[in-house]
Amino acid sequence: MPRPAIRHRPFGTTPSGEDVSLWHLASPSGAYAEILTYGGILHALGVPDVRGRTDNVVLSLGTLDQYAEKSPYLGALIGRYANRIAHGRFTLDGVTHHVPANDRGHALHGGPEGFDTRVWRAAPLVDGDTAALRLTLRSPDGDMGFPGNLDVTATYALDGAGTLSVDFAATTDRATVVSLTSHAYFNLAADGRDVLDHTLQTDATGYLPVDATGIPLGPPADPAGTPFDLTTPRRLRDTVLAPADEQLRRAGGYDHCWTLAGAESPAPRRAARLTAPGGTRVMEVWTTAPGLQIYTANQLDGTLTDPEGRPLLRHGAVCLETQHYPDAPNRPAYPTPVLRPGTTARRRTEFRFPSPATP
Repeated sequence: MPRPAIRHRPFGTTPSGEDVSLWHLASPSGAYAEILTYGGILHALGVPDVRGRTDNVVLSLGTLDQYAEKSPYLGALIGRYANRIAHGRFTLDGVTHHVPANDRGHALHGGPEGFDTRVWRAAPLVDGDTAALRLTLRSPDGDMGFPGNLDVTATYALDGAGTLSVDFAATTDRATVVSLTSHAYFNLAADGRDVLDHTLQTDATGYLPVDATGIPLGPPADPAGTPFDLTTPRRLRDTVLAPADEQLRRAGGYDHCWTLAGAESPAPRRAARLTAPGGTRVMEVWTTAPGLQIYTANQLDGTLTDPEGRPLLRHGAVCLETQHYPDAPNRPAYPTPVLRPGTTARRRTEFRFPSPATP
């Protein structure tokens, strides 16, 4: 039986002179993953289909310059805070902190120089049939306005069954807020077209309606009877393009957080199931996170191209971002994203690829 394998090669140099590497993880299942030290980007995820053909099922760009200059968080690790913080400010223990506003007056994904723009340190690991890459980063006190020196570890692991897991661990020396996620863009058909004929199901209990700038309006809402009801598999074409829904018009599709039962879970639970047209590939997302942001690549417009030269199109992928709720630092009723000294924020997300016949 083939053994897991890890190799790497140079991918370029940042304008500040930092060398960037591409790491290739290979699974005995035939699956593979490619990860950049720049932004911790998931550059490729090769998954066999029902016929045994392996294709890359995540959107990517061809060069480091494209990622650094133009990428809409494509495949990146996001921090310190995934999603939006209203008006770029929050108060913690009586002190107000300010994060630069980089999206319609709000802070998005940790501000304009979030973790997606950093070069992470990498260490390869092999354990049995699993190939893994451990990435580490220190975010200093005051980084983008966030308090505390934050030490982060993100471990990508590809096991013998072809499951890709992402494990985060973060510690701080001062109370802070943290929400870390992977911003991979999935297209299970790997055909360069849109994903509107994929079907999507969630195991969520509610979702967060938002205002015109993407900030939650209040507590979770019941999605029953709306295009946000994904408790049974639904074709994205039949939901994302619903013309009468104001929430969809505001975002241009899905860009909303679905709420999972309870707060951070001690063990992963299923959050979503995505199926390619014809059932050629199926992906399940399992996570310990309290929320799942679903984003249907509403802002892609064809100006970016993948390594094969194909344009990246509107609705050309779907992001399934496991995270805390948006604006949770300002919402005491939401599961808390506060991390204090002496504790560790942990999160595990698994991208599983079961047989299409498996319910």
